[in-house]
Amino acid sequence: LYLPALVGQGLPLLTGSDAGDPLEYNPDLLDDPQWPCGKHKRVLIFASYMTTVIEYVKPSDLKKDMNETFREKFPHIKLTLSKIRSLKREMRNLSEECSLEPVTVSMAYVYFEKLVLQGKLHKQNRKLCAGACVLLAAKISSDLRRNEVKQLIDKLEERFRFNRRDLIGFEFTVLVALELALYLPENQVLPHYRRLTQQS
Repeated sequence: LYLPALVGQGLPLLTGSDAGDPLEYNPDLLDDPQWPCGKHKRVLIFASYMTTVIEYVKPSDLKKDMNETFREKFPHIKLTLSKIRSLKREMRNLSEECSLEPVTVSMAYVYFEKLVLQGKLHKQNRKLCAGACVLLAAKISSDLRRNEVKQLIDKLEERFRFNRRDLIGFEFTVLVALELALYLPENQVLPHYRRLTQQS
C-alpha cells in the first residue's frame, strides 16, 4: 500500500505478506520468556521436580542468538526482535511522559504487534507505525481534548523524529491494515497490561 501524499517523499508504507491472521493474535508470542535464553538454557528433570539452568552468555552474543532464533521462527518479519522490543520500550516511555494509562499502552502494543506479525513493518516505516499505534490507542481509550491530541502528536514527532503530516497520513493506513478493528477483546489487552503494571 502507498499513500499518495507520501509517495512523492519516497516513504514506503505498509507492504508485506499477510503471513499472520489478525484473528489469531497471541499477546504472549513476542513477549515469550523463552526468547532471551534460547539455546543457552538447560532443563534438568529430577524425580520430584524440574529446574532450568541458564549459563552465562555475553549480552551481545545473547542478543545475536535471540535475533537469529526469531528470524528462523518468523522469516516474514523484517525487523529483529530486539528492534521490536526497543520500539515498544519507546512507546511505553512516551506514553508515560504523556500520562497515558497503561491500558492505552497495552492497546498500542496489540495494534503494533498485529502489524509486526502480519509482516507489514520494515526499517522505513517502523517508527511511523509505532507512533500511529500510540495515537490510535490514545484516541480510542482516552478522552483526549483537541489540545491534548496536539501535545501527543508533538511528543510523537519529537521522540520518533518524523513529520506530523506523515503521521496523520499513516494513521489511516494503519487503521486499514488493522481492518478497522480498534476495539480489542480483553484477552488480547490484559497480558500486556499485566506486564506493564508489574514493570512499574
